[in-house]
Amino acid sequence: MDPAAPRKRSVTLAGHATSISMEDAFWLRLGQFAAERGLSVNALVAEIDRDRTTNLSSAVRVWVLEECARRARLDPAGTT
Repeated sequence: MDPAAPRKRSVTLAGHATSISMEDAFWLRLGQFAAERGLSVNALVAEIDRDRTTNLSSAVRVWVLEECARRARLDPAGTT
């Protein structure tokens, strides 16, 4: 399977099933970050969903990217 190919998975937000399409690398990190916080992937996605201003898949990808950057101690996006 192509690692750059998006994979669609279902999540439940506020009792409603929806799907998110992302590459496996994003799913892997999302699962790791959720587990570290003691959350399910659904619960972490619900947190991301509360603050989003774009489509859900994009919001989750950006959240994962920003969390990776934070851990790498890179400058926050938009501050360069």
